[in-house]
Amino acid sequence: MAGTRTSTRAFAATMVGAAALGMLPSCGSPQEDTTRPTQLTWYINPDNGGNDPSKSGQAHLAQTCSQASGGSYTITTQLLPNSASDQRQQLLRRLAASDAGVDIMSLDTVFVAEFAQADFLDAVPVDRRQAFTDDVVAPAVESATWKDTLYAAPFWANTQLLWYRKSVAAQAGLDMTKPVTWDQIIDAATSQRKTVGVQAKPYEGYTVWINALTESAGGHLVTNPGASADDLNLGLTDQAGRRAAHIINRIADSGVGGPALSSSDENTTVDLFAGATSGFMVQWPYVWAALPLKGVDMADVGYARYPQIDQGRQSRPPLGGIQLAVNSRSRAKGAAWDAVRCLTDAAQQKTYMLGAGNPAARKSVYDDAQVRDAFPMAPLIKESLDSGAARPSSQFYGDISGGLYKSFSPPHDVDPSTTPQDAQRFIRSVVRGEALL
Repeated sequence: MAGTRTSTRAFAATMVGAAALGMLPSCGSPQEDTTRPTQLTWYINPDNGGNDPSKSGQAHLAQTCSQASGGSYTITTQLLPNSASDQRQQLLRRLAASDAGVDIMSLDTVFVAEFAQADFLDAVPVDRRQAFTDDVVAPAVESATWKDTLYAAPFWANTQLLWYRKSVAAQAGLDMTKPVTWDQIIDAATSQRKTVGVQAKPYEGYTVWINALTESAGGHLVTNPGASADDLNLGLTDQAGRRAAHIINRIADSGVGGPALSSSDENTTVDLFAGATSGFMVQWPYVWAALPLKGVDMADVGYARYPQIDQGRQSRPPLGGIQLAVNSRSRAKGAAWDAVRCLTDAAQQKTYMLGAGNPAARKSVYDDAQVRDAFPMAPLIKESLDSGAARPSSQFYGDISGGLYKSFSPPHDVDPSTTPQDAQRFIRSVVRGEALL
């Protein structure tokens, strides 16, 4: 199927050219009036609060920090589309057109490198960096950094846990108080005729799984982050990449992935786990609140650290979340960073975790009694975040991810002896502009 390259450089060049020809509306803003509160616009990703400040989402935090500023600034919010790819596209269109009306943006962790490389993000001022990194889980800071420069402030972070039916694990003889491997849970599910829920449709969630498997096996999808298209090195054909393909192959061939493995995403995985055949599932912590709504008996639900690839080697759980970045073309960058400081402090992250259910990036939040009451697995979330594996930091991330999940789809066709090599060859061709996604 024909397609187009999605690298930031090509996209940005197209958008800037369009703006020059008058195809995009003018997005400039008048000179700031210092006699009134600075007006800041924050582009937020969807959460359960939407644009309603009376609810517990980002709009509520915007209202709280506006009031706390003592009249220094006022934050209004604009809602981005639902999917991460659509969020990326909308922000790129505006930033490539030098839209000064975007001050703050909620940015998926994987897009920081791409946006920073294109000079769309304001580097965090040196005197503010400590405030955005102290008490923050290390992988979230790494994801906010590009070429040794901090470009964003970790807002909330995310990780996956292994969720399981206590009754199934007990009948299979698994001791869930100790680390378990993927092979062990596949064998347990097979022996009990139960399922292992994973995300394996051709989308970003599949990349999350492949990356976590590779990292847990001691490897990396990209071995030289920040490299140019010609110099980019991939680790898919290393032993770790082949081990990742082996686990995917086992899930598919054994049938424990369920009848719709090749179209499974977060929602379908929750539905699978809520069914009578469920045994295990890797998922984000939001399912703690979602499963009771599906009629699941929570007394039979346990949680543990992400599975190991090799017994004795600590797993590297997936890392997700949102970073707050400031537009390099904003006319109120000082006020914007002041606002980001408020929005990402421990108090606001606690409020957001309790209200929206999204885990905090600051470690101290997990020691709070209210948080531990609402999230009994809070210590495990903190541990998983601190040892988590971010997806590759690269200005070509969109091409890398798209090429990866396309090459590994459908999971029933994954062959450890050929798929990693084919995927590596294809991704290199896409990044160099020699093939289309």
